[in-house]
Amino acid sequence: MSTLVLELRQGDLMVVNGAPIRFRNRTRIELAAKARFLFGKQIMPPEAATTPARRIYFALQTAYIGSEEERDGGMQAARALIADFQTATTSALAREMLRQALACAEADDCYQALKLARRVMRHEEEVLGLPTLVPTRLPSRAEGESRTLTLGSAQGSALGPR
Repeated sequence: MSTLVLELRQGDLMVVNGAPIRFRNRTRIELAAKARFLFGKQIMPPEAATTPARRIYFALQTAYIGSEEERDGGMQAARALIADFQTATTSALAREMLRQALACAEADDCYQALKLARRVMRHEEEVLGLPTLVPTRLPSRAEGESRTLTLGSAQGSALGPR
């Protein structure tokens, strides 16, 4: 069985299957079953979705870790935002990454879709000269191995109203 071990610090935020969890003290948890989750700086608060690529990431995030009722709306928003971005951009690479991200999301592989959207966000940040909002990459989810990840404090992260 594949497991993922996470070490979280006091104040870190994690969303598992749509439920936000804030850790009151340093802890180590093991996810031993398939779950929809993001943690720490992977989670984009609504107020950070200030550019087209960031709005796509937020929509895909909602489709992935939102409540059952929110996920369909997240996918609909992602489809529309991706179509708009693909029409407006001159970057063939960005269009292709977004095509792949949407295909992954529609195949219920939203984690991979978020990784691709993160790459588009980095491209957008470079083109527009914006500060980097998110870490360079999401950790991979290799099957059949146990891994430990240590997170820094999530300063002020919030999902916003639920």
